[in-house]
Amino acid sequence: MTTIEELERDVWPDPGPDDTFLITRCTELRRKPLAEFTVEDLRIMLGQQIGVSALLPRAVNVLLRDPLAEGDYYPGDLLANVLRLPGPAWLRLRVERKRLATVLTELVALPPFSDSDLKPRDPNRLLRDAITTFIGG
Repeated sequence: MTTIEELERDVWPDPGPDDTFLITRCTELRRKPLAEFTVEDLRIMLGQQIGVSALLPRAVNVLLRDPLAEGDYYPGDLLANVLRLPGPAWLRLRVERKRLATVLTELVALPPFSDSDLKPRDPNRLLRDAITTFIGG
C-alpha cells in the first residue's frame, strides 16, 4: 500500500520525545497507507500542507459526496482546510476544482436545514465566506 513517504521518496526521521503531538501525528500519517486515511487524517495533513498532491484529490472526492464532511472538530472542518490551500495546489486539478465549486454553489444556495433529516446544512459564516471566495476564484 502506498504512503506519502513512498510517493515523495522522502523519509522523515522518527519524532523525538520533545516533538509536539502534531509533528508526531504528521510523521505517522506520512507512513500510513493512503487507502486507510480518514476524514480527520486528511484534515490534519492538508491543514499542514503535507502530501497535498496525493491527498487533495482524495479530499475532493470526500467533499463531492459530503461537502460538510467532519473530522474531529466541526462539520466542514475538512472543507475549511481544503479552501485554505494556495492556488497552485489546484493546478493539476482544474476539473475537480470546478466540480467542487459547483457542489459548494449548491450548498450555499440550500436552505439551512434539510427537510429529510433535519441535519444542519448551512456552513458557518467564516466557512461561507471562504466558499464564496473559492467559487469566485
